Amino acid sequence: MASLDHLLREIRACRICEEHLPSGPRPVLQVSAQAPILIVGQAPGRRVHESGVPFQDPSGVRLRSWMGISETVFYDPRRVAILPMGFCYPGSGRSGDHPPRPECAPAWREKVLRHIEGVRLTLVLGKYAQAYHLEAAGRSVTELVSRWRDRWPAALPLPHPSPRNQIWFKRNPWFEAEVLPALRERVAELLALD
Repeated sequence: MASLDHLLREIRACRICEEHLPSGPRPVLQVSAQAPILIVGQAPGRRVHESGVPFQDPSGVRLRSWMGISETVFYDPRRVAILPMGFCYPGSGRSGDHPPRPECAPAWREKVLRHIEGVRLTLVLGKYAQAYHLEAAGRSVTELVSRWRDRWPAALPLPHPSPRNQIWFKRNPWFEAEVLPALRERVAELLALD
């Protein structure tokens, strides 16, 4: 098995879906073998593509708030790994960003996951990540999140923290009341053990 550093160099040089990326390839991820927390997202947005820093946007601000951690902790790869379903910005359409490119996960996902086996909490954001990691294709995000205790404390399905989901947050007040306190407590516990 190739070293993690070698694998990350390969990923950052990846061009397998270049012809489909309107802004060109720029794989964005954050991984180390030690991270106890893994965040599985969809794909980088335009701002993240430009900066090259995962979740450096309003979604990231909300996600860090949900987790109860600072930017310093969030961007420490020894504490938090960030592995989107697609590593590059897929472009946007009328109703938001396009889905992650389908070439990315089969090419890289399992290779990376083999290197980060010490993960004790996986946050699974949005339907594409949930379909892959929770074998939940066809089930709604609301259904999966409402059944969050099914996989707890090893995994937690979450809605995407995007500002576009304001209506979902308002319609589901139980999420903030029940899920977020449990998430913050688990994150604090794992980081204290680290």
